[in-house]
Parts: sequence; C-alpha cells; structure tokens
Amino acid sequence: MPRNDTIELGELTDSAFYILLALTEARHGYLVMQFVEELTNGRMHIGPASMYTVIKKLGNASLIEPLAGDGKKKSYLITDAGRKLLKEDVLRRQAMVEDARFILEGEKNL
Repeated sequence: MPRNDTIELGELTDSAFYILLALTEARHGYLVMQFVEELTNGRMHIGPASMYTVIKKLGNASLIEPLAGDGKKKSYLITDAGRKLLKEDVLRRQAMVEDARFILEGEKNL
C-alpha cells in the first residue's frame, strides 16, 4: 500500500501521528517541529518539507484546519475528526506493542 493512502485508510504514519499530537494546541510549522523534537527527546525529527507535505494531507483529509493568523506564520489545529483518528491510532499502536511483548517474552509461538 502506498504511504499516501494510509491517512485515508485511517492509519497514521509516525510523522502524521506526532504532527496531530502537536496540533492538539494551535501551532505553526516551526513550533510543530520543535514540539515533536522535544516530546521525543530527539528520537523523532521532522524536516520542513516532510512536515508541510503531511500537513497538506492532514488538511485535505479534514483532520486539521488552518487558523486565521497575521499572515507570516500559518497556524493549524486538530479537528474533532483528527482527534478521533489520533485516539484510534493510539489504541492500534498499543495493540501492536502488546503483540510484540507477547511474542518477545516467549508467551506465544506461531
């Protein structure tokens, strides 16, 4: 499946996941990148080109919305649909971690 289709299918890439997390509060692009880097202690870095590509996809899917601003820096905020998808994706990721622990701790052999 091409990565472009994941948002439409209700699955978030790591970048989209962290950008939606960042946009639970209104932020412009630079603050989104800074938030993600700080939240993850540098484990996740999203460059400007990737970030704006993901922001465009999230906007097209109505998961975020632009806010009126001063024109210099465009801020965005998660929508109700974006918050719902983010919560669903958290549950999906938790299930993945549980599956991995189940296998790695030797509890299950398939």
